[in-house]
Amino acid sequence: MRLHRLSKPGLAALAACLIFLSACGGAKISQENFDKVKVGMTQAEVKAILGEATEASSLDVAGFSGSTSTWRHGDTTITIQFVNGKVVAKQFAKPDK
Repeated sequence: MRLHRLSKPGLAALAACLIFLSACGGAKISQENFDKVKVGMTQAEVKAILGEATEASSLDVAGFSGSTSTWRHGDTTITIQFVNGKVVAKQFAKPDK
């Protein structure tokens, strides 16, 4: 196996790419994407808009399933409630500066 050393400009470019990619993970957690989520959407449709949830919990009772998924990035939180796999309620929270 052959190892390559990065030059200082190459290392700086790599660092910039990593910072950009880590920032992109939270880029989906925005007011704009929150507004795209509509009551009645499936969990798969929401995931396509917001990505993988940061937290999730679920409960199944007598043929009904309910779950709550939360997406967090920085001080922004999106919480969505699902019943039988479809959006029934949503909340966007971002503290005022």
